[in-house]
Amino acid sequence: MQYIGEHGIVRPRDIEAIGLPRQYLVRLHDQGKLTRPGRGIYTLADAKVTEHHSYAEVAKRVPKAAICLLSALAFHEITTQNPASVWIALPKGARKPALDSPSLRIVRLSGLSLTKGIENHQVDGVPVRVYSAAKTVADCFKFRNKIGLDIAIESLKDCIGQKRASINEIYRYAKVCRVGNVIRPYMEAL
Repeated sequence: MQYIGEHGIVRPRDIEAIGLPRQYLVRLHDQGKLTRPGRGIYTLADAKVTEHHSYAEVAKRVPKAAICLLSALAFHEITTQNPASVWIALPKGARKPALDSPSLRIVRLSGLSLTKGIENHQVDGVPVRVYSAAKTVADCFKFRNKIGLDIAIESLKDCIGQKRASINEIYRYAKVCRVGNVIRPYMEAL
């Protein structure tokens, strides 16, 4: 129980790694000490759940994913948007995760666009990979046709206005994402 409390969300493979049988989780669930928010993940029944708990669930079940776009904007408190789905970035060619809940929106990235700008945060005791504020703004311009140009422009204004990232940081990631020429006029207008 202490292990589960420290790690927030556990999978059966986590329990096996410390030398306990998988059935331990099932028994605790049957006794009402654990809840099962999704297939293959367990949490304490009385655990305090934060607003970003769905990010922790996704990170536990899809470890290669990084939280991006609207979800990353919400995580960094840069937007007024509250996404209905969790936006994640996966490598091109990676298998689509089979999750019932939470709902996912997946974007495919490769090379430096996939690996640069990832920060590691703790959400409900689970390590979660989230793109930095500057990288997220650049990604918003890269995927402006999916999320809308208005959201990309709003994210740029809010990120600079709240001093979450400098113009130089955003432009550096814009070059990585190959949208430097797209974002430049909006940066100059600020």
